[in-house]
Amino acid sequence: MTVLLALPALLLMAVVFGWPMLRYAWLSFHADSVLTGLVPIPNGGANWLRLLTDSRFWLDAGQTTRFAIVSVGLELILALAIALLLDQRWRGRSAVRALSLLPWALPTTMMALGWRWIFNTPYGPIEQVAEAAGFGPLNLLSTPAMTWIVTVLADVWKTTPFITLILLAGLQTIPEDLYAAFRLEGGSAFQALRRVTIPLLMPYILLSLLFRMAQAFGVFDLIQVLTGGGPAGSTESLALYAYLNGMRFLDFGYSATVMVGGFLLLTALILLGALLLRMTGALRAMQP
Repeated sequence: MTVLLALPALLLMAVVFGWPMLRYAWLSFHADSVLTGLVPIPNGGANWLRLLTDSRFWLDAGQTTRFAIVSVGLELILALAIALLLDQRWRGRSAVRALSLLPWALPTTMMALGWRWIFNTPYGPIEQVAEAAGFGPLNLLSTPAMTWIVTVLADVWKTTPFITLILLAGLQTIPEDLYAAFRLEGGSAFQALRRVTIPLLMPYILLSLLFRMAQAFGVFDLIQVLTGGGPAGSTESLALYAYLNGMRFLDFGYSATVMVGGFLLLTALILLGALLLRMTGALRAMQP
């Protein structure tokens, strides 16, 4: 019965996700570019051999992985704190809940343009304040380290409400009687958080991490608008690299290979994370 109820969703996923990925996998074994007249021609594993020796691909893979881990980790910490706050009863809570979703509701392109203007040199407010204070031009979007930090901050600001919404929904399912019983046993608020809230929230935490890791690993529009992958490729993601190969250089065969390679890396990263969680016993918290 459970399988039958999930069948429509599984079929939808197969259509909108499975079929394109199979198409990309097929295209990754073909040469399809301006050199072939944009006609797919089988070339064996030439694209994959090129991928294995492509230093730019591995550099972007490392940058994308680091971006995903750092941004999602920060989002989870902030989202848990905000969800715990919004779960309390206080005046104006409903309005704050609605306003907290505003960053998530904004289009990513609009949000990225806003962050680009905030750190713009010399017209952005950050630069204006720095000039007025006598610090001179900061040029925050011209150095690789600071540009990467700004990109992470923009992503955290944009997507923290998404995790907050999931965790808040999880908090609503925890019976208040459990906390009352825990207080009667002499437990503190921190102990209740560690022994009651976190274990019961673990399914929601893992769900949000799964969604956000997949989204962060495929980040494209934020980086394309905010930094364009610069400076010097320091913020270029795998999705942007695949886009450049396909739309700028019209090498669709290798672009598909980059996309499939990124998908395999993401799958390996998720499986590694699940293994680490199982080894630390975090997954056992999901058992009834």
